[in-house]
Amino acid sequence: MVSTPEVLRGRPRIDGTRIPVSLILGYFAAGKTLDDIIWEFPNLKPEQVLACLDYARALAEFDIIS
Repeated sequence: MVSTPEVLRGRPRIDGTRIPVSLILGYFAAGKTLDDIIWEFPNLKPEQVLACLDYARALAEFDIIS
């Protein structure tokens, strides 16, 4: 995942694309499978799609120390 201010206003996206992580996570949340997502975005590799889930997992485990 990458995030640069000049692309998608800095939203995290799949490296080398303009596909935001949130879009892929939304597909999973809607019940789509990995195969469904690859069919919709044929230029993506399965590992890129699965990296979005890993990114979400890492965010969910992030602890903010006050």
